[in-house]
Amino acid sequence: MKNKLHIFKSVAQHASFTKAAEQLFISQPAVSKAIRNLENDYKCAFFIRKRNSIELTADGKSFLVYVNRILDIYTELEHQFIHKEKAFPDQISFGASTTIANYILPKVIAKFKTQFPDTTIKIDSENSDEIEKLILNQQIDFGITEGKNTNPSLQFTKFIKDEIVLVTNVKNLSHKKGIIEVQELKNLPIIEREIGSGTKKIIQQFLHQNSIKKLNTVVTLNSTEAIKNYLYYSNSYALLSINAVTEDLLHNKLKVIEIKDFTIERWFYFVYRTGYQNATMSNFENYIRSNYNF
Repeated sequence: MKNKLHIFKSVAQHASFTKAAEQLFISQPAVSKAIRNLENDYKCAFFIRKRNSIELTADGKSFLVYVNRILDIYTELEHQFIHKEKAFPDQISFGASTTIANYILPKVIAKFKTQFPDTTIKIDSENSDEIEKLILNQQIDFGITEGKNTNPSLQFTKFIKDEIVLVTNVKNLSHKKGIIEVQELKNLPIIEREIGSGTKKIIQQFLHQNSIKKLNTVVTLNSTEAIKNYLYYSNSYALLSINAVTEDLLHNKLKVIEIKDFTIERWFYFVYRTGYQNATMSNFENYIRSNYNF
């Protein structure tokens, strides 16, 4: 039952059987079967199936409230009985690239501290290249990064999917329709991240695939926060993680400009030395996976 509830929650969050399957590393038929079994068990339709999308029914929304409560109880039970021996040491040190450290992890770590107040968390926040160097030099055991390289000494496992979007100041009156052609990117005044940034690497790959050799970079900054603060006072543009600008969109500080027929998606990864095994690392990774979107 617990697995079915996890699947239901993922489908509800993503509004997609396909994305839930990718997130949970299972097949789409397995996701569909789990949802169908739940609907049969509770004699309710939880989702309205449309041609290209799904959405929760009224019963589905009510069911999700119970699912969240039940999964929280499962987590408490596991920590109380299955993991009643001390699950974590006095300190956990790991690395996280800046986007993840700033926008994904804070609420997870806050929840962790309420459950494990005796464990101290130390996060090295650097760009992806620096985090990988720290792992290879055994200065930290693992990290969470924005990219994946081909170094055989490092092992990567998928965490969550992210999208990079084009944003600008909400008061910028250019592109009133909110959409541009991909080739227009070359002419926009762009604020970029520094070399070594996982975000920058992903952007460069997608630009190359669309025959764009370079952008019109007017300023280079070493953090997403610096870029956002620059955008508040200019009509420049930046390609940033949707996770990094969610609050800015909600508070009407920045807006997204759609790029026609152009989507930049990437995964965040857990990364550690190939062959390295550590119970604390595994337990903590599982905790983050279970709680990042509570």
